[in-house]
Amino acid sequence: MALNPVSGVDRQPDKLDYASPTQFRFGINQLPKVEFFTTACNLPGINLGQYEYGTPFKNIPIVGDKLTYEQLSITFIVDEFLENYRTLHEWMVGIGFPKNRKQFSDFRSNKSTQVSSVDTVTPSVDTIGKAVPDASFYSDAFLLILSNKNNPIVTIDFQNCFPVSLSSLQYDQSATDVNNLIATATFSYQIYEFLDCWYNKG
Repeated sequence: MALNPVSGVDRQPDKLDYASPTQFRFGINQLPKVEFFTTACNLPGINLGQYEYGTPFKNIPIVGDKLTYEQLSITFIVDEFLENYRTLHEWMVGIGFPKNRKQFSDFRSNKSTQVSSVDTVTPSVDTIGKAVPDASFYSDAFLLILSNKNNPIVTIDFQNCFPVSLSSLQYDQSATDVNNLIATATFSYQIYEFLDCWYNKG
């Protein structure tokens, strides 16, 4: 069966502008003081994987059935009073290694108003130590992609993020140039999806 040829006009893209790596905004609901200082953010890759069906002649690849997502990483400038760095640090300590029940309780009560996709009932403090999902542990995040004219094009919505690493800060009195302190943070999440913005729907 012959394929229908496609004319050169039909093969032309509708939009000829290129994506710019500087045209973005990142925000995470639980870290409002990080959004303004974020200088870099990645759009994580995904991997579907595959199986191989063995035959006497060659192995035949078969589509996999489990998606794996790369981690979300951001780079941000640390403010003078370390507020954005400490907020992220306290989030990790609060969910990973609280000093006492009060710190754990305060962390959950402070984060109880944050938006998260986890739809669970927050257990009482008496259940500390049990493997109970808690909405205060997670937070949704977004990566907003802008056009070259700073119009919103698409939002990548990350659901149920939580921090897994926070970089160190290097102080150095021998530095001759005025450099900002930079920190990086890595997050895991449940899933992300693309949401078209109103500007891109027309």
